[in-house]
Amino acid sequence: MRRLPKDYLPSVVWAKVCGPYSALVVFDDGVSKQVNLRPFMKGPVFRPFRTPLGFAKLRVENHTITWSDQADIAPETLYLLPDERERARPSRTRSRRKKSRKGSSDAA
Repeated sequence: MRRLPKDYLPSVVWAKVCGPYSALVVFDDGVSKQVNLRPFMKGPVFRPFRTPLGFAKLRVENHTITWSDQADIAPETLYLLPDERERARPSRTRSRRKKSRKGSSDAA
């Protein structure tokens, strides 16, 4: 289980929508992450923000992301979410060598 650093209360300083239910969030300690917010978009308070147009109304206010005076997500929750960019990075495996063309000569 992930935990916050001791004696640290995160504060969101910047955020932008970067995909369906996804936002890039920057915290006051310099940490930035792209987070999937779909699991949090439940209940009637979030209903207007489940569409792409509604979700795009995301803004930073009172140290966290919000869509209205009632729809927000705690900065501590955001800080502990995994960074989607970590899963999107390709693995560092060596690529296979291409076979030489038929009829070409490697000898010099």
